[in-house]
Amino acid sequence: MGFLIRLAITAVALWITTLIVPGVDVGGRSGANTVLTLIVVALIFGIVNAVLKPVIRVIGCVFYLLTLGLFALVVNALLFLLTDRIARALDLPFSIDGFWAAFWGAIVMAVVTWLISIAVPDRLEGR
Repeated sequence: MGFLIRLAITAVALWITTLIVPGVDVGGRSGANTVLTLIVVALIFGIVNAVLKPVIRVIGCVFYLLTLGLFALVVNALLFLLTDRIARALDLPFSIDGFWAAFWGAIVMAVVTWLISIAVPDRLEGR
């Protein structure tokens, strides 16, 4: 249950990001198709973050220290771009137009996900 709620939170955050950040777009022939695309891209984003982010943190810990954590913003943007590449490979109607759209999109995604997570009780999320 917690996994599905986290997936829904990420999908909603992704949808809000597409509304706020120019260059981060999701398309679909219908509303249901768009929702399905958001859910699949949210799943891809979650898998990419779960698998690669810890590895990158360990390998790049020196950069995190040298930049006082600002390197994390670049890493998040690159992981968001990787999500775009995987979505395109799967022929999903999702696109990010370059690094800066990914940079701002990753920031908006993080903030919106955090805000939504605050509103959802911990027992629903499975924590």
